[in-house]
This record gives sequence, structure tokens and C-alpha cells, in this order.
Amino acid sequence: MALEIVQIRAGRMDNFSYLVVCPVTRRALAVDPSLEPEKLLAEVAARQLRLELLVNTHGHGDHTAGNGLVLRETGARLAAHPLDVPTAEIALAEGSRLEVGEQSVAVLHTPGHTPGSICLHAGDNLITGDTLFVTFVGRADLAGSDPAALYQSLRRLAALPSATRVFPGHDYGPQPVSTIGDECRLNPYLRCPDLASFLKLRMG
Repeated sequence: MALEIVQIRAGRMDNFSYLVVCPVTRRALAVDPSLEPEKLLAEVAARQLRLELLVNTHGHGDHTAGNGLVLRETGARLAAHPLDVPTAEIALAEGSRLEVGEQSVAVLHTPGHTPGSICLHAGDNLITGDTLFVTFVGRADLAGSDPAALYQSLRRLAALPSATRVFPGHDYGPQPVSTIGDECRLNPYLRCPDLASFLKLRMG
């Protein structure tokens, strides 16, 4: 059985948190508890899950603010890229794999929004943090941002199978979930033919 992705609205900044659940073992991985970690914990309890890992897609406070509560309440281990969250117990990098029950999730290092931004690739599902939103992309004008790196990260995501479902870090688009195929058709930032046009659109 495929991993289940549970999308959770989590805060006044339109954040999404996620649970990645193995339906056979009921073991789970959580992503970005954000500003309302109680909502994530309520889902863990309601679904009777064993939460073993907590992953941050990047180090911005609106995504990491709830880390402490979730770790204390569940005993989960924190995983993140060390460039963004150097205190994480598990240091993630390109190619890392995270076990979720009988299955695993692949880590894609997708710098640009921040140096240590990652996406999580689980079967036909992609949790994109603040790298890719529905019809939009992350900011590249913040401390540590790199717009050229963001462009390359987005080109990499655009090359994934078109049916791959996109689960973003914020509810900034016309719907909460998209696909790579729809983003390649409808997202103006993914339609940029080269770096120069992307920089003009994103940074102009």
C-alpha cells in the first residue's frame, strides 16, 4: 500500500503541515509543525499513529516554531538539512532516505529559497516546502536566498513525472494541491525558458 499524505492547515501564515503515513504499520513522519503544532498532534492522536520522525523542509521560523512541542509530546527525532537547522539530530542531504514503516521517503536538496531547503519525494507525491507553491514559487530575496539556485531546483522538480502530486508549504494558490504537469502548464515561474527570464520575473 502506498504512503498516505495528510495535509494539515497550520497557522495564520497559511502554512501547511504534513503527515506521511505507512498504512500498514501506522508509523508516520511529520513535516513542518509550523505555528500551530497542536493541529498536527491532534491528527497523530486521532489516527493512532506512532510518530518517529519530524522533518523540516527549511529553517524559517514559521515552519520550525512547533518543533519543540512535537518532539516533547511524541519522542520523535528531528531531521533537517544542516545548512538550515544545524541542531537537527539527523542531518539530511541529497539522496538521504527516511524510513516510514515498510516504505521510505527520498530527500531532494533544493536550495534557493534557503541554502538547506529540501523536498520530500514519496512515490507519486512531492512535499515541496517553500521551493514550489501552486502556481507560484518561494521568495529568493531573503538572507541566504539564491535565485539562480532556486531556478535550477525548480527545473529539477519540473522534470519529475507529470502526475506527481505537489504538496506545498503554504496555501498560496487556487487550490491546496497540484501536480507537476499542471505546474509546468500554469505556473509562470516554471514556464520561464531560461535563467534570465526567471530572474526578471522573480526578482524584477
